[in-house]
Parts: sequence; structure tokens; C-alpha cells
Amino acid sequence: MGPVPAGVLQLLALMGALALVHVPLGSYMARVYSSDRHLRVEKWIYKGIGADPGTGMRWPAYLRGVLAFSAAGVLFLYLLQRLQGVLPGSLGFSSVGPAQSFNTAASFVTNTNWQSYYGEQTMGHVVQTAGLAVQNFVSAAVGIAVAVALVRGFARARTGEIGNFWVDLVRGTVRILVPMAAVAAVVLVACGAIQNFSGIHEVGQFMGGSQQWNGGAVASQEAIKELGTNGGGYFNANSAHPFENPTPFTNLFEIFLILVIPFSLTRTFGVMVGSVRQGYAILATMGTIWVGFIALMMWTEFAHHGPALQAAGASMEGKELRFGVGGSSIFAVSTTLTSTGAVDSFHSSFTGLGGGITMLGMMLGEIAPGGTGSGLYGMLIMAVIAVFIAGLMVGRTPEYLGKKIGSRQIKLAAVYILITPALVLVFSAASMALPTPPHSMLNSGAHGFSEVLYAFTSAANNNGSAFAGLNANTDWFNTMTGLAMLLGRFLPMVFVLALAGSLAEQQPVPVTVGTLRTEKPLFAGLLVGVILIITGLTYFPALALGPLAEGLA
Repeated sequence: MGPVPAGVLQLLALMGALALVHVPLGSYMARVYSSDRHLRVEKWIYKGIGADPGTGMRWPAYLRGVLAFSAAGVLFLYLLQRLQGVLPGSLGFSSVGPAQSFNTAASFVTNTNWQSYYGEQTMGHVVQTAGLAVQNFVSAAVGIAVAVALVRGFARARTGEIGNFWVDLVRGTVRILVPMAAVAAVVLVACGAIQNFSGIHEVGQFMGGSQQWNGGAVASQEAIKELGTNGGGYFNANSAHPFENPTPFTNLFEIFLILVIPFSLTRTFGVMVGSVRQGYAILATMGTIWVGFIALMMWTEFAHHGPALQAAGASMEGKELRFGVGGSSIFAVSTTLTSTGAVDSFHSSFTGLGGGITMLGMMLGEIAPGGTGSGLYGMLIMAVIAVFIAGLMVGRTPEYLGKKIGSRQIKLAAVYILITPALVLVFSAASMALPTPPHSMLNSGAHGFSEVLYAFTSAANNNGSAFAGLNANTDWFNTMTGLAMLLGRFLPMVFVLALAGSLAEQQPVPVTVGTLRTEKPLFAGLLVGVILIITGLTYFPALALGPLAEGLA
């Protein structure tokens, strides 16, 4: 079988698996966040943290819970890294420096998992498991909680309450992420991923010196790394490393883990608002963009320009032979259209246009299907914008799910979509203008600019993947990308929760003959167009200086 049919078959198998679990998982998550019943272990947790699960929260209180919990997570993870040198199970590694500790703490708490260090040479077992792996769970749960709060804003009427953050956080972790990650870890171990707490082993001679490998609880961290759309790998090679991703089957399984919760949350949304067809419209929008990007990526990477590419059958530079161009293309698109950031190939080695596709996926806001929670609330914000534009075209007051989209709602949505581009473009411009940061670029010209643009696009959108050419382990990039991650994660949440509160206070308006049918294919098409146009107008000049210039050269 040729590489192109193999890639298409992998895509079809993945779509079939996602379709198979969409309804049961989506409906289950809706029950989790709608139930009045608390599990015994959950009651113990509430008692331990001093939370009252029966108290409803308005959006300012919900936001305070998100920020307080996340700030505590940043502080704990920072101190854990700074104290690594005196902790047991450190494998002899010294404490992590201040700038890198801040960057890593901000990275994992914001669900970004940007790594400016070699995992197997920097972090011991305690930091990896008690620090990074724990944040993989709770940062994903925070994202789902905020998305559910926005869904409640559409579903509820005449109340400012959008749920209880502590209940949503605990339920997302205990009832969804932990059991699913446990099953996924068993599958990965059965397929060859390692799971141990062994020390450092010398495995032979390599270029005149000894080659060393250390073990770790890799399979369990790999499972939540993908399931929670986190992306931070145990090893520097990430999901290209055979200890993390040993076979073509595990490669496809890990892509499935990346996509399964974000796609299924559209079903959760439809069930909670009382119209599963609304959920299918959002799913269709996400799926159209995802499949379209994969088709574009395969086309650019299978294009045979030049004798070397013709001899190889495709652009094989930077790609694992185990997975081929098809598997690498699906992984690259899925990881950049979500907030995952895991890689099984190196995006800097993709063709110029292929690298641009990975960047564009993040620039869309990672909403197709996006991260765990963040993809859904990002897409719903874009739906609000699309409804507003449709209302302007027909001269009617915009409505979405029975809620009027007035000046307050559209201002909140507009500020939301402006935050991330401002962070990306301002930080990228500063890095290119100052004398020292460009020294971190491995390449010059358009490709070198793409390395910097990709770094801040990845950080501000909480993706975490890298272009694999930029030396980001400097005080400038550790500090600036850390700030971009924190601002890119929590500033948008402010406006999402404020929008949720304003919608929950409204009384739904009845459906009339003039109401825009947002569950129809026409609206899904409008939503796709709005997303692409807004992103194009925002980022086209920057893309023209980097990947477009390189790809068209």
C-alpha cells in the first residue's frame, strides 16, 4: 500500500473511533456536570479544601476560584523545581534555575506544557509525577470547568449563578480524567510504553561516549498528556520517542486521546442546552476545519518538489519512519488545532507551507476541536460573533440559543478574540526588534522569523509545541513566553466567565419565524467563514513574512 492511501485509511479509522464514542462520552460528561449527587471521595476532597459543594457561584466568585487555584499551582510547581536538588528521587539532577522554573510552572498550570529543557536530563521522578503530571490533570479540569460554566450561561435563565468551580474541578478530575487516563495508560503499557521508577542506565557507547537513559512513569504521564491536551513529554523527543510512542498503533491511539474529549464536549453542550442539534452544528464546524487542515497538510507534505523528495516519496525530513508522512500530518494538525503541543515529528522540518499550516491552526484559537474545554468555549465565542454578523446583515437583534447578543455580550466576545493576537504579535515584534533575542534563532530569514512567531503563537494560545529550531532556554524567552502563557490563558477566561454571567441573567426570548436557525448547515458554514476571515485579517501580514514567504520562494 502506498503512503497516501495509508494516510487516508488512518484518518478514516480515527474518524470512526471518534464517532463511536461521541454520543456515550458526551452524554456521560453532561450527566457529570448536571448531577446533584456527590461521590464519597468527592465529599472528602470538599471537606479537605474547605469548599461547600452546595453553594452556587456568580461569575466573579467562579473566576476567583479559577485564579486562586491556578496561582497556588504555579507557586507549588515553582518551589518543587527550585527544591529538586534536595528531594528524593531527583536522579541526581540539580535544582532548576529561577527563570526556567517560572516558565515551566506557568507552562503546566496553563495547560501549555511548553518545554525549554530536556526532560530526561532536567526533571527527576518527584517533579515529573508529583508536579508536572498532577498539573496535567487539574489544568485540563479547569478548562472543562470554564467551558461548562459558559454552557450553563446559555442554559440558565434569570440567575447569575453559573455553577460551583470546586465541584466542577473535582468532578472533571475524579469522574472523567482519572478513569480515562488509567485505561489509556494500561493500553500504552501493553503496547510497549515504559512505566517504572528506575534510575539512569548506561546502554552503550555513542560517538565516543556513553549513552544514558533514565526510566520513569512514562505511560501514565503520556496518557493524561494527550487526553488532557497538555503535550509536555517525559523525553525531549516527545511523542517521537519510542518509550512514549512505540508503534504506529499507539501513534493513532494518542491522536484519538487528543481529540476524544474536545469533540465529545460538543455533545455535552447540546445535551445541557436542551438541543443536541446545536451540538452537532458546532461539531460539524470543528470537523470541517480539522479535516480540511489535514487534507492541506498531506498535500503539502506529499508534494514531490525536487529529486530528493521524489526519491523519498514525500517530505520525510524530521518525520519518524515508523509513522510516515500520513501519521505525522494527522498528528501535527491535531496537536496544533488543539492546545496539546505534543509532537511526533518536528514542525520546523515540514515544508514551508506545512509549517504555516501548523501555525495557522493555533492562530485560529485552537477551536477545531481545541483543548479540553478551551476549544468549546472558544468556538462558542466565535458563534456569538457569527450570530452578531448575521444579525447585522438581516437587520435583526442577534440571538443565540434564545439569548440576545447585545452590546455588552459582543464587547466581551470582541475583547476575547483580540487578546491572543495582541500577545503573539507584540511579543514577536519585540523579540525581533531587540538586539539579543534573535541570537536564539537557528536559521535566518523567513524561517528564522517563523521560529520566533511560532514560539509566541504556541505560548499565547497555550499550545506548547515548538518549531524545533529556536533556543528558548534564555532569560528573555523563558520570561516572555511564561508571561504570554499566563496572560493567554487567564485573561480570556475573565471575559468567558463574564459573558456566562451576563447570559445566565437573561430571560430567553421565544423562537419566531425570523430567528436565525443556528443548528442548520447554513450557520455552520457561516461560522467556518467567520473564523477563517477573522484569523486571516489578523495574522496574514505576519504569516506573509514567515511561512508564506518561505513556502512560495
